[in-house]
Amino acid sequence: MPDAPEWGDAGSDTLGHILESRSLQLPNLQRYGLGNIRPLQGLPPLSHTAGSYGRCALRSNGKDTTTGHWEMAGIILEQAFPTYPNGYPAAVIDRFVAETGVPGILGNIPASGTEIIKQLGAEHVRTGRPIVYTSADSVFQIAAHEEVIPLPKLYEICQTARRILDGPHKVGRVIARPFLANPGRSIALRTGTIMRCRHRGKTSFRRSRMKASQ
Repeated sequence: MPDAPEWGDAGSDTLGHILESRSLQLPNLQRYGLGNIRPLQGLPPLSHTAGSYGRCALRSNGKDTTTGHWEMAGIILEQAFPTYPNGYPAAVIDRFVAETGVPGILGNIPASGTEIIKQLGAEHVRTGRPIVYTSADSVFQIAAHEEVIPLPKLYEICQTARRILDGPHKVGRVIARPFLANPGRSIALRTGTIMRCRHRGKTSFRRSRMKASQ
């Protein structure tokens, strides 16, 4: 999209780059008109398609998952959710530690969930400090071993984080990342998410299917 550079995404083109790097057979998507939308290597347009096709652009100010989902539901954001490419400010983290009662935190950097668990999981088990991290999206993620911080306690911590992250720090999502495994190894088993959403004063939780990550 035209504003991609504003979000640090200049040159991003997932499908285009995949097709440039290898040969893919996508007969159903091609039949519906995928190759007619724009030039794609190895996916020529068809003279007749089985579906309607086109391009659209996001109207909302933002790029993260919540922004896109809200727009599909008809909610247009004029102000983007905040992101934290350098981690959360000390004022947020200090309040999080004080109000949740945890003995400090680990991380506070943008990271992949499985990678940061590999890097900091053993220290988390040793110290009891939850792993806090973010991403390119507007998200506050908390990873914890279920035997160190049980699920009910982790969800309570997420509720507190959601309450704290308001006003100028009102991120799109607060996510719990419970895991079970030996965090010192190269595998993190049974990672899952709990997300607390807030919209028009209402609160709900959504839990994803557990997954094994290699």
